[in-house]
Amino acid sequence: HPIYKLSTLAEFGLRADDTLTGSAAGMSDIVNAIMSHQSNEGAFQTVVNIPERFGGTGQDAWSWMACDAPTLLYSLLALGLENDPRLHSAADHLAHLVHENGWRCAAAPELGRFKGPGRNEDPCPIANVYALRALVQIPELAESPPVRAGAEMLLGHWERQGERKLYLFGIGTDFRKLKFPFVWYNILHVVEALSTCPFVHADRRFLEMVRVITDQADDKGRYMASSMYRAWKGWSFADKKNPSPWLTFLVLRIQKRIQQ
Repeated sequence: HPIYKLSTLAEFGLRADDTLTGSAAGMSDIVNAIMSHQSNEGAFQTVVNIPERFGGTGQDAWSWMACDAPTLLYSLLALGLENDPRLHSAADHLAHLVHENGWRCAAAPELGRFKGPGRNEDPCPIANVYALRALVQIPELAESPPVRAGAEMLLGHWERQGERKLYLFGIGTDFRKLKFPFVWYNILHVVEALSTCPFVHADRRFLEMVRVITDQADDKGRYMASSMYRAWKGWSFADKKNPSPWLTFLVLRIQKRIQQ
């Protein structure tokens, strides 16, 4: 999906005023296109098409869901737009969507009866990852009650992995594989999000997850993908036969955050 291409570019360190080699468009054109679609609630929108059998209209429409809007917000913040008031409006909206057990499936009012799979009262693990990654970039929200609730949801999910599976979000062998870009729910994505929350660095559950990752280093301290997205074949982080400089950097960055 294009939003994950954008978030990966932001992950690589691109900024909102960067130009794109070989393209007439620059990052500013992409940013302006996103900014032109902000909901009345504050969330940035994407084109969604929800079939009628799932409570939608079956038509393309600009709208938002809790599994898309936080990634757009994360990307815009990472691109260096943290002082734009439109992003603060989006962040406030996201923070107010939280429940006592973290972020649950949520969507724009115009989407009507639509709801993702699982129980109504259950949190959505991937929405919590996306939300944390966005909100921790805003200093006044970095250790706020919503962020703490989201972090506890992820830590508790790890702790209770053998009890009840949250629909679509098991913690098994596949979850423990190193995989990038940060799209779905896996251990590197979860630990990356949690590592930006200093208040969890001494938490036993967090450190258990970190050890699962660091135990996968080779004898030179390098890391190799154990799973990959085929669309990214050719990149070092999508090579399951050779150590990846990028994956190694990501793990070392997590370790550095913990040591600070």
